[in-house]
Amino acid sequence: MAKIRVDNDGVTTETFHDNEDKGVIQQRSIDVKPILEHNKKLYTQNDGYSPDKGLKRVASIPSIILEIWAKEYNGDMNKGNWFALPKDVQTKILKKKLNSSDYRLFRTAPGRF
Repeated sequence: MAKIRVDNDGVTTETFHDNEDKGVIQQRSIDVKPILEHNKKLYTQNDGYSPDKGLKRVASIPSIILEIWAKEYNGDMNKGNWFALPKDVQTKILKKKLNSSDYRLFRTAPGRF
């Protein structure tokens, strides 16, 4: 079984070629620990608002997580392309996920989304 490894923006993609079955398997992974540690620091830093209160920092979500959420919502129809989802669908997913305690470590400021 041949193996190819590609690192891109923290996402590691390993492709395995099985010459016997002539199949291909891809495994994608990311080390989220540094992202989550940074999110914890931001969460306790301040209320997340810009000095003029015009913008608020809400969350930092790894792109691979957005891909997983897109697949959960849309099956594999758009191959996990988060940015192909309509904006209202993205907002619906983000509200559901980020207001859940299951995904609190992606939050970078207190409050509800």
